[in-house]
Amino acid sequence: MHKSKLSKWMLALSVAGVFAAGPALAQTNLKMAYALSVDSHYGAGAKAFAKSIEKDGKYTLEQFPNSALGGEREVIEGLQLGTIDLAIVSTGATLNFVPETGVFDIPFLFRDLAHARKVLDGDIGQNMLKAFPKRGLIALAWGEQGFRHLTNNVRPVHTPEDAKGLKIRTTENPIHIAAFRKMGVLATPMAWPEVATALQQGTIDGQENPLSVIVSAKLSQLQKYLSLTAHVYGPALVLMSPDAYNKLSDDEKKHFDEAGHEAAVAMRQYVDDIEKSGVDQLKKEGMQVNTVDHEAFVKAVEPVYPEYYKKFGKELVESIRNTQ
Repeated sequence: MHKSKLSKWMLALSVAGVFAAGPALAQTNLKMAYALSVDSHYGAGAKAFAKSIEKDGKYTLEQFPNSALGGEREVIEGLQLGTIDLAIVSTGATLNFVPETGVFDIPFLFRDLAHARKVLDGDIGQNMLKAFPKRGLIALAWGEQGFRHLTNNVRPVHTPEDAKGLKIRTTENPIHIAAFRKMGVLATPMAWPEVATALQQGTIDGQENPLSVIVSAKLSQLQKYLSLTAHVYGPALVLMSPDAYNKLSDDEKKHFDEAGHEAAVAMRQYVDDIEKSGVDQLKKEGMQVNTVDHEAFVKAVEPVYPEYYKKFGKELVESIRNTQ
């Protein structure tokens, strides 16, 4: 081959190689942390988020499930510092950073999933998301865990009286803790990564979580009784570090907002599915499951409501309660 033709041919190959490698070189890897397994509702949300942002090949999502990057408080601090890009967390953790989110954790505030979703998707929930940037966080969307129930190794809980004296792990959530203590429960705040060991060692008698967590965390291996108290609705949040979010173009920000929405939809679908199948699955795995005197529990925590009114405003609490 003539020398000049050879040079042109090799130059063409070189340029083609640069363009072929371009997208791979331009990819940005983002880290997403969450407390549960990839088979949980958090995992479902993370998978949907990844699928959305990885479409154009510019971003990849590296998932860190099972509290691999720390408990939820540490993860949120990582978002603020920019050492973690994304996370799916509970409001049990966010209320330490954005206190107003605690209003959704008031016991027996929501009638059912449809009621909760209407509030979160409406003005009350969407305006709440706008409070996060002031605290060094970006809230992309409300996800979901479902209604929380009580598990323990001592006895079935049918009434508030049955719960008295039980040492129950709670999140670091003063809204929950106040209600449990009013019922005589020995509420024990504890980070999620410590719970399995504490249950195995008998340091605590039980815990409370939605079916989505009880099933995915295989708590049937550690707990004998499940009482369907449905005492608190558990939202979740898809959060992003401002450091990562502010590097995005306006179009990319819109894409990430959409990805957050898709993650939320996936979490809700997971919850819907587990609400239908979870109890049967847990029974098959050996748990004893019982319903409770719902009205008795509502009445037991009613004396705590003045504290919630003082903390969040009676008008807000009642507007959530009365949303149709």
